[in-house]
Amino acid sequence: MFATNKDLMLPAMRKGYAVGAFNISNLESLSAVVDAAIEEKSPVIIAVTPSSIKYAGLAYIGKMVKTAAKLAPVPMSLHLDHGKDMETVSNCIDAGFTSVMIDGSHLKLKGNIALTKSIVDLAHPKGVSVEAELGRLTGVEESTVKEKEAILTDPDGAKAFIERTGVDALAVAIGTSHGAYKFKGKPKLDFERLKHIRKKISIPLVLHGASSVPSWITEKAVKHGAELGGAKGIPEEHLRTAIALGIAKINIDTDLRLAFTATVREFFVISPEIFDPRKILGSAKGAMKEIVKSKMRLFGSSGKAL
Repeated sequence: MFATNKDLMLPAMRKGYAVGAFNISNLESLSAVVDAAIEEKSPVIIAVTPSSIKYAGLAYIGKMVKTAAKLAPVPMSLHLDHGKDMETVSNCIDAGFTSVMIDGSHLKLKGNIALTKSIVDLAHPKGVSVEAELGRLTGVEESTVKEKEAILTDPDGAKAFIERTGVDALAVAIGTSHGAYKFKGKPKLDFERLKHIRKKISIPLVLHGASSVPSWITEKAVKHGAELGGAKGIPEEHLRTAIALGIAKINIDTDLRLAFTATVREFFVISPEIFDPRKILGSAKGAMKEIVKSKMRLFGSSGKAL
């Protein structure tokens, strides 16, 4: 059944769990996420980036997810992740997306507010919820204090941003980063900053760049030829703390990519005689499904679709 991100995140925020937003780019990744949600009885956010839309086609992705939502007995949304401009957002809304993210974090504050407000004005009359980002996700472990303050979310600025834009959810920068190489040293998130942000604003908060990069996945991938030296993600205990402090949506992409890659590499080594794409991709789909199920349990969303 279709829902908006707002529909899914507000109960999560009130009850102290988080909904996973899992990035998909093909039928296998979509099936893995949906099957996991059904088995875990969990609400789920199907997230699609502009690059995935370019790869798979907007019409194909829209139809696939709509079909899944019609058949699945759990609430799910179709969400644009990191939309950068009005055209992309508008096309996704027209294609039936129930939620969109406009990422103006690369702009100065005034420009981010103006762009976000224009998207809210476009989306809300059509029943589509909007997520925005304030601050930037980048490597911060070696930055100076001044540089860190410039890229992490300012609590007072977050309050003003929401009041001026009317956005439904805010992605905050507290020290996470995209990709498999999140930290050079010991993982460290700014939980005190998150506490202050939560006190200042009342809408759902979102954590991007939150893959854990489990060692068993990277070890399997490396064993079969991948080059992933130094890959490091967000410890699971950090994610539990973030949820306890008010994070209601957590984005996962890298862990799915690593599970796919590691499993396909292993399959080619173990079963070199197999050339049926369904068997090759089926093994990868199974690995991704197990990752999604583990995240749903970690986030506390399992059983919340009842």
